[in-house]
Parts: sequence; structure tokens; C-alpha cells
Amino acid sequence: MTLLVQNLDRWDRRLCEALAERRHPLLDLWMRRVTRLGDPLVMVLLGIALLAGALPVPGDTARSAAIGLLAAFLAGQVVKRRVSRPRPALRVGLHSVIHPPDRFSFPSGHATAGLAAALPMVLGCPLVFGGPILALGVLIGASRAYLGVHYPGDVLAGWGIAGAVTLVVALLTG
Repeated sequence: MTLLVQNLDRWDRRLCEALAERRHPLLDLWMRRVTRLGDPLVMVLLGIALLAGALPVPGDTARSAAIGLLAAFLAGQVVKRRVSRPRPALRVGLHSVIHPPDRFSFPSGHATAGLAAALPMVLGCPLVFGGPILALGVLIGASRAYLGVHYPGDVLAGWGIAGAVTLVVALLTG
């Protein structure tokens, strides 16, 4: 098991640096904006708007999205505190584009929240709306690795938590 974890960590670090080496100023600017959509304040406001019926989302879908968002946040924070993986330490000449909100990396809270909010809406809305919502949820997570504040594996773990929570909420709420 240790060899597997070491190999995954090595792959994660290499991929993180490969992303940092291929940055472009215009994409940096765009990813900075996309990543902010996963900030805690934005997600809290989204949850409130969903529960208040302030968005054009069917009621059951809105409730599932709000519940899933809260559950995914809590699950992600528990895992983050138990694992305590440090943020990426990029080699000399490479840096994070933004300042991370805390010191732990695994899993990505932004990736977790972005997809946890998007998945119920994808399932409960017409495809014309669901597709862009899903793309945005995925982009929020991808932006975290691109900007250098998370390893790609942190993002994948966040998406996994979001998917699992969405499934559990869907099963519990019928």
C-alpha cells in the first residue's frame, strides 16, 4: 500500500508542476475568476438562494442541492483535517497564482463544493441548463490545480466526495 501511495503522490506532484509550467496570463486571469465561484461565501449564498427558491431550479432539486452542498462541505472538512496534506510546494521558479485560504490541501473544498452544487442541478434540470452547470462545477475544481493551490488528486478526491454525497442525498430523498 505504501508503494502505491508514494507512486500516486509522485504522479500528483509531477502533474501539478506540469500545469504550473504551462500557464498563460489570460488563462490565469480567467481561472482566478472561475475559482472564486467556489469560495465559501459564494457557496453559502448559493445554498440560501436555493432554499429560498430565488433561483429557477425545481424545489426538490434546489433542496437536494442545498443539502448536498452542506453535507459535502462537512465531509470534505472532516477528511481535510484528518489527512492534513500540505499545499503544493512547487519547485523554484514556479508558484501558486493565488494565496490558498488555509494550509491543507486534501481534498479540495472548492472542487467538492462546485460539483456538490452542480450534480443535483444537472440531475434535476433540463440538459440545456445542466450541461453548462456541470461544466462550471468541474471548472471550479480544475482551476484549483491550475492555479497551484491543490494537487490534481486533491481535486479528484473532492469530486469523489461530491459524487458520493449526491448519490446518498438522492437515495435518501427519493
